[in-house]
Amino acid sequence: MSRPVSRVLTLLELLQAGGVRTVAELADRLGVGERTVRRYVDHLVDLDVPVESVRGRYGGYRLAPGHRMPPLMLTDDEALAVLLGLVAGRRTGITAAAGTAGETAAAKVRRVLPERLRHRLDAVLDSLTFTTVPAGSAAPEAAVLLPVADAVRHHRPVAIRYTGGRGGGGERTVYPYGLVAHAGRWYVTGRDLSAGAERTFRLDRVSGARILPGTFEPPPGPGPAERVLTALATAPYRHAVAVRVRGTAEEIRTRLPAGVAIVTADDGGGGASGSGGPGGGEPWCRVEMRVERLDWVPGVLASLDRPFVVERPDELRGLVADLAGRLLEAARHIPPGG
Repeated sequence: MSRPVSRVLTLLELLQAGGVRTVAELADRLGVGERTVRRYVDHLVDLDVPVESVRGRYGGYRLAPGHRMPPLMLTDDEALAVLLGLVAGRRTGITAAAGTAGETAAAKVRRVLPERLRHRLDAVLDSLTFTTVPAGSAAPEAAVLLPVADAVRHHRPVAIRYTGGRGGGGERTVYPYGLVAHAGRWYVTGRDLSAGAERTFRLDRVSGARILPGTFEPPPGPGPAERVLTALATAPYRHAVAVRVRGTAEEIRTRLPAGVAIVTADDGGGGASGSGGPGGGEPWCRVEMRVERLDWVPGVLASLDRPFVVERPDELRGLVADLAGRLLEAARHIPPGG
């Protein structure tokens, strides 16, 4: 929404609060000149909003007595998009949990819709079934998200109170580079001045944020999303996995997305012993992961349907061999009556 349109709507909200508002008061609240206030009033009048001019020492503007705003003027497609967006946001954890901001916002939208459209949208929502369970909400508080977003936009340092995954925490001073929503969670990535290094913080673990004086210049290089995905893929879990896979990065990322693994071209992969399989001229990639458990990795590697070589850890080679043995045994099994 452009700034002039936003200010016109703010002017309407101020007038709807009741009473007479002086031009000077409105100019101060909107952060514009008095001539601009009069132009905004003309915009409202052009939209058939009955704004009255009150003359005299305490004159100004007010809405006509008894005036009520008409129902929200949305097309069927627009109203459906708004309500489904709120429902989807709650289920993915991007917005607040059920019963809070997302649900109350949806209720307000429904209240001001024309009755015909409201009943039709209710039919959609009542008959809609999802195949996945709602995600646990990790939506940040508005008191955290809004100042952090403002700091990102204006390149301002921000102080946050952060609690880590293991319970430790404290206040950090951060140069925030960007906000990223990933897999139902919000993250802010930037330089942690307290640690002297780049860090990624989950916003649902931030209990307070305040903008500090000064500015900074974001560094060149990867964007915020790539920084967050790299941080997630290289988090200090129990096992460091390195595998060479024959295939393109795009093929590998269908099973191992950027938030799970770091995939890079590896020209030396073709010389790996035991690679086997056809297509000797195909590229190889190096896949690196940090994982807490290894038991799921062999199945994912097998699902790639590409030749691969395990570099580390040795334990993973044993798990791959165990999976291969179980699959071979299952293939040899003949069902009764076969």
